[in-house]
Amino acid sequence: MADYDVIVIGGGPGGYVCAIRCAQLGLKTACVEGRGTLGGTCLNVGCIPSKAMLHASEMYHESGTHFEEMGIMGVKAKVDLPQMLKYKQGAVDTNTKGIEFLFKKNKIDWLKGWGKVEGKGKVSVDGETHGAKHIVIATGSEAASLPGVEIDEERVVTSTGALELKSVPKKMVVIGAGVIGLEMGSVYARLGSEVTVVEFLDHITPGMDAEVTKTFQRILKKQGLNFILGAAVQGVEVLKSKLKVTYKLRKDDSEAVLDADVVLVATGRKPFTDGLGLAEAGVDMTERGQVKTDAHLKTNVDGIWAIGDVVVGPMLAHKAEDEGMAVAERIAGQAGHVNYDVIPGVIYTSPEVATVGKTEEELKEAGRAYKVGKFPFMGNARAKAHFQGEGFVKILADAATDRILGAHVIGPFAGDLIHEVCVAMEFGAAAEDLARTCHAHPTFSEAMREAALACGDGAIHA
Repeated sequence: MADYDVIVIGGGPGGYVCAIRCAQLGLKTACVEGRGTLGGTCLNVGCIPSKAMLHASEMYHESGTHFEEMGIMGVKAKVDLPQMLKYKQGAVDTNTKGIEFLFKKNKIDWLKGWGKVEGKGKVSVDGETHGAKHIVIATGSEAASLPGVEIDEERVVTSTGALELKSVPKKMVVIGAGVIGLEMGSVYARLGSEVTVVEFLDHITPGMDAEVTKTFQRILKKQGLNFILGAAVQGVEVLKSKLKVTYKLRKDDSEAVLDADVVLVATGRKPFTDGLGLAEAGVDMTERGQVKTDAHLKTNVDGIWAIGDVVVGPMLAHKAEDEGMAVAERIAGQAGHVNYDVIPGVIYTSPEVATVGKTEEELKEAGRAYKVGKFPFMGNARAKAHFQGEGFVKILADAATDRILGAHVIGPFAGDLIHEVCVAMEFGAAAEDLARTCHAHPTFSEAMREAALACGDGAIHA
């Protein structure tokens, strides 16, 4: 008999959620994790520590901008980066210990070490073999680099190294204008760095609504971030006293050099599958190094499943969590399902940016008739009282049926506000349904209702 019903390889958001859900459904479950703590990249060196740093840097910025205006006098804040890192680590420790507690509560065995698939129903952990009826690959992703850029996590860093810098660099160059680059770039800009973002494309935040992208870049420039777009980084030269970043502009092939104290490489992530033994086990892979699965996250090998960053789709912790729950339910004989059309994305800068569903560009390309309801946060009383009137809410609805097709928010607490639309979309709601739902006053969420009203007869406070 197998030692377990399910062995999950990887203790990140996808893996630990899958393991907990399996245990809740009565399956004997183990989770393999080689890191000293559970939670994967997200809790240890990604989502959680970066949000702690974002919050701390935002509080520091507020102390130097709006405190006196609000009557909070005599505050002369200064940055103590070691103490900030200590605060950040405290947030990490609290969360990772929480996952360990949940494992004990749900009677999940943590197999400490690095896992390898030895074939159907067999997983070795640092040489010791365990049997399982089902194996779930949830090993996440790792930072991707560029040719000519050697990462040392001290001066040329990924997000991992950026979260451990011993001092605030005078000059920071960020390679890549995606989520990680803009979040960490904004942290260090607020702390006093001169930040320059170099992006290969002609715009920031690839795949996002174009109107949001333009507004977002304008706001970030006001906050002090510099942008060089349409530029291909050729290499980073490491000198004793500084770094030299060479880039080439795509429009005319002209070459230029930037000096930096720290270079943050934020050019995306790639699936982490090294050493898992997937090829030897006969598991099919995609050309991009992802684990190939069917619509239910099954691989071609019976009893082996895959979720999260190692499979096709956006590399988001909450997407991995949904997939982990769906796979657990399928293994237990239930109808687990993930609605990939309603997966929100959030950038946790200030202001935040959040999006779900279709963009205008996608709807135009598909030839679908749609209408737009838009409302600026300058029309929201609470936002103005909080000095957060920049940005807007945009809701896209089908021109004939009024069914909500997508929403795009740049403004205060956008990452929380977006879920109102997510719930609406899950139930096939129309913009009018959202518009007719009473919203408490004064709240930021009133801007969502106003945008929904704008899809019909018009917003009230525009």
